[in-house]
Amino acid sequence: MKIVTAHTADLDAATLREARALFYDVFEGDLDDHDWDHSLGGVHALVWEGPELVAHGSLVQRRLLHGGRALRVGYVEAVGVRADLRRNGYGAAVMTALERVVRGAYDMGALSSTEEAIGFYAARGWRLWLGRTWALTPDGPVRTEEDDGGVYVLPVTVSPDLSGDLTCDWRDGDLW
Repeated sequence: MKIVTAHTADLDAATLREARALFYDVFEGDLDDHDWDHSLGGVHALVWEGPELVAHGSLVQRRLLHGGRALRVGYVEAVGVRADLRRNGYGAAVMTALERVVRGAYDMGALSSTEEAIGFYAARGWRLWLGRTWALTPDGPVRTEEDDGGVYVLPVTVSPDLSGDLTCDWRDGDLW
């Protein structure tokens, strides 16, 4: 297993195509172009077995509002492991690399989890956000009730009130 971390700008087009194809395969086509776009512009963690990319995740900077502050957050995106290789430590390798960046550069980490991955993130110390979620849209703050119970955070330099409100910045596609 070889783990590589690199900024989007340092990855060649072929590697980005492979990562995108893996991402779409992992989520069985239940994605749109915005989902991939959300993973760009930050640090990627790529796991290779020989010449094959078997796992990927990325970390992008976002601003989340909580407790009257705008927090600099490392937001985890596009985490996936090839289906036939799951439960072999590849996802943990991706998250270890991304969490190192979160702990060294951000106030907090955050992510939106699928139902299947909740236990994985919780076992790594990520904490479920218990409060309400919001998005700061062009029309002002809007509740994102459908995302309540699916957002996890990894506190670093802040001690958030997990039962408080958490507001994400605006972006096209899925907001969380």
